[in-house]
Amino acid sequence: MGFLVTGGAMLQCCFGAAPSTLMVLPTNKAMVTMFAATIMDNKPFVNIMPFGMCSTPSNPMVAAATAAALGVLTPMPCIPMTVSPWVAGMPTVLIGTFPALSDSSILMCNWGGVIKVTTAGQFKVQL
Repeated sequence: MGFLVTGGAMLQCCFGAAPSTLMVLPTNKAMVTMFAATIMDNKPFVNIMPFGMCSTPSNPMVAAATAAALGVLTPMPCIPMTVSPWVAGMPTVLIGTFPALSDSSILMCNWGGVIKVTTAGQFKVQL
């Protein structure tokens, strides 16, 4: 059993240099200590904030900076590219019309990163 993820949850990308915070808009109208998240809370710069510097060579900015540095990996600022929903929400718990987001869910970045929840934002509601 995992915890329900809420706004303010801490996230980490495997290619990011810093953690980030999940932002959940009050459109779901379900609140625990903060607004509860669903698998559709995946929008870059709305729900998913940057993770500092990105170090994946599949990111075009990192690839260009690395080529300019004659092959030395050169991290560049993170711009999340998350277009698909979170994977493996809780289909038995709906918030509005979408499954609730569990702290075991992951989100894939188009540049190859895997975003995980490190802290759910609350520790009272288990799924």
